[in-house]
Amino acid sequence: MDALRIEGLTKKYGDKIAVDNLNLSIPYGSIYGIVGPNGAGKTTTLTMVCGITKPDAGTAWIAGHETGTLESKKAMGLLMDGAPVFEKLSGAEYLQYLGALRSMAEEDVQERSRELLSALGLADAATKYIGDYSAGMTKKILLAGAILHDPEVLILDEPLEAVDPVSSRMVQQLLRSYAARGGTVVLSSHVMELVEGLCDHVALINNGQVAVDGPLDEVRQGKSLTDVFVEYAGGAEFDDSTFTWLRGN
Repeated sequence: MDALRIEGLTKKYGDKIAVDNLNLSIPYGSIYGIVGPNGAGKTTTLTMVCGITKPDAGTAWIAGHETGTLESKKAMGLLMDGAPVFEKLSGAEYLQYLGALRSMAEEDVQERSRELLSALGLADAATKYIGDYSAGMTKKILLAGAILHDPEVLILDEPLEAVDPVSSRMVQQLLRSYAARGGTVVLSSHVMELVEGLCDHVALINNGQVAVDGPLDEVRQGKSLTDVFVEYAGGAEFDDSTFTWLRGN
């Protein structure tokens, strides 16, 4: 059984096909990177997988549970880029709230919250409103909330955007430890270096479909992931004869 399985997911917005009969299988214990150009359908796919957006066709399973069911929601932790946050809660209150929603024991919530806030460099900001956090701090408290209940599958959309290098290294170590103990990470990012350094599997999505997927080294075939990205997604070469006005004095 796959940690995450997607079959035939399709989503249209008017005449535009955002996701086109997409299929993907993600094994347990992997750190799986999902990459692709802007507008390729990555975030739309993840929102359908998580039950936020209803697909026009197809379905997905999280830890064997069909997407949108209570069991699938229990099995996953989610950090979705651009989603609304509870700005009038402090970091500590946010984690307590999530723990209560998931019927966690109070002592577990307190202990895990202390560990997460300390590891992510948020201990001193625990009593501050999330609305007063920087963009990087907000990403870290959302990650803490996603992992608090020890989910089977952790789905992260651009989790390290705006996060400083020290915190980024700590987050990556945390994710590696989580996967080594049997958890599964599904990670969407535009940063190829992050995906190459952290992920063991990768899928490149373009035009709403999976262009290539599999173990990282098989997808790269001796090339950099950036080169593979450009090969499948396309892109114009820079023409040095243009922009002659830049520093043209």
